[in-house]
Amino acid sequence: MSRSLLLALLLILVAPQGQAADTAMLERVRAFLETEAAPLGDEVQVTLYPPAAQFPTCRQPEPFLPDASRPPLGRLSVGVHCGEEGRRTRYLQAEVAVIGRYLETARQIAAGERLTRHDLVERRGELNRLPRQALREAEHIIGQVARRPLAAGRVIQAYQLQAPRLVHRGDRVTLVAGGQGFRVTRQAEALSPGGRGERIRVRLDDRRILEARVIGPRRLAVDG
Repeated sequence: MSRSLLLALLLILVAPQGQAADTAMLERVRAFLETEAAPLGDEVQVTLYPPAAQFPTCRQPEPFLPDASRPPLGRLSVGVHCGEEGRRTRYLQAEVAVIGRYLETARQIAAGERLTRHDLVERRGELNRLPRQALREAEHIIGQVARRPLAAGRVIQAYQLQAPRLVHRGDRVTLVAGGQGFRVTRQAEALSPGGRGERIRVRLDDRRILEARVIGPRRLAVDG
């Protein structure tokens, strides 16, 4: 048997096995993305874009998200560890569409206005088409203050809100510091405004300047 004929026979035998393995890898990736995106909404649709270049067959595929901090929505990259102990890694492009519920402003909101549940209306649509910083949970919106005017019927984004001011510049504030078995309080002057959880600078009566965390109306904690 000639060398060329032998090579042709090998390709015929190996190609279907390789194609089956690649199909299994793609299905593994699809199932992985569907599972990751399921908590975001009611319906999930995954479109995969396999690379045009030919790669060695991926055995024992284990998908992962290179950027785990980003919700699996829209166009994204998916990594796949291949082989024992994930010795090789491949990357695929995918599109994840999710239908779910989100919130919009029910009316026009003025700058500086604190939002309530009545200011929000629930909608249903493609979450992957929402802005990157869209806030979908009411608890992340209610009680916050609008940094700028917000039109009715708009998705609210994180940068458009801020925590309500519990301390204003020039306020006399109480600093709280403590540890196991002791607690100390001192008076100071706030040098900038701040909302709950924010860190601001304060000036003590002896003119020293410290940084403290807002924990309540005119109350701040000095962390160790």
